[in-house]
Amino acid sequence: MRYAANQSFETDLTACRKLLSTGSRTFYAASFLLPKRVRDPATALYAFCRLADDVIDLGGNARDGLAELEDRLDRAYAGRPLDIAADRAFAVTVERYGIPRAIPSALLEGFAWDAGGEQYETLGDLQAYAARVAGTVGAMMALLMDRRSPEDVARATDLGIAMQLTNIARDVGEDARAGRLYLPRQWLREADIDPDTWLAHPQFNAKIAIVVDRLLTVAEVLYQRASLGIARLPADCRPGIYAARYLYAGIGHEVMRQGCDSVSQRAVVPTSRKLKLLGYAIAATPVRRPVTRALTVTEAAFLVTAATGAPPVRLPQGVLIPDAPWWDIHAKAVVFVDLLHQLEQRERALREARILDHQRTSPRFGVEAQT
Repeated sequence: MRYAANQSFETDLTACRKLLSTGSRTFYAASFLLPKRVRDPATALYAFCRLADDVIDLGGNARDGLAELEDRLDRAYAGRPLDIAADRAFAVTVERYGIPRAIPSALLEGFAWDAGGEQYETLGDLQAYAARVAGTVGAMMALLMDRRSPEDVARATDLGIAMQLTNIARDVGEDARAGRLYLPRQWLREADIDPDTWLAHPQFNAKIAIVVDRLLTVAEVLYQRASLGIARLPADCRPGIYAARYLYAGIGHEVMRQGCDSVSQRAVVPTSRKLKLLGYAIAATPVRRPVTRALTVTEAAFLVTAATGAPPVRLPQGVLIPDAPWWDIHAKAVVFVDLLHQLEQRERALREARILDHQRTSPRFGVEAQT
């Protein structure tokens, strides 16, 4: 696909940023720590994924929604996207950065699992889901930063999966009250908890704490492995990715500090703690490490294979994307945390409204669904 003028792409990116400012707070805030050459294409990818999630989540029929999105992927990869800003920007980005179709297709599959109420019996089942909804994002970000070795892509998928597992551990109670259960059912039974009985009446106790702690332990291992890959990124990319790594891991640490009770309360990392974690990101940025071979999450191996075969980045002539030096993160850090805080408050209000709506219409809470 070719734009008639570079200004058209910039116009579409502006629309994508507006979309993400109201629907993807974490990326929107973290993107300010990325260099422009990565931030712009990442914005296009995230905007398309945001709309795709909405199609599956709000469309009512996961199968029909997936078929619609597969058609949109076909159009984008053929250079004939729908006349939607996010689709147009996405089509240009996947062409410029050689992103294999199998990666966003797997992401859509993960969205469909979510909407279809998929159950996760084992950790492997849960990691297969996390690989699709978050490992895919890690793989695509690696390609945007021109990292295509199996080791680098594997570490990027580690980070995405770790972040998703952290989200799940933080939102156990909230998900349960919305009728969703992501904790491995096998783990619950091993802790002497019947999954369906607990889901019907979610309450915190020492048994559920063991399961949450177990999941956070898996995530922590993946964060440690991901750090090996972040240290090998271009210097100006490391602050933003380190920030995501430390901030998400910080959420898990906050859950642990509150006794792994993510049922009756929701972990919130204080602003002072976020600033400290950003300090860790800044301190880690100058360090570059050699290749260190580590395991690959089995369920994410297909993503590594797909990304490794992608062609190198070849930006067209005339595309100049200036970057600020990495140490400018010092000036951006406070603005980043303040923006993240504002967006968190907005998302919390929307989340509480969704839970109340589910409780009002779900028969499980004693109220018949409205027709």
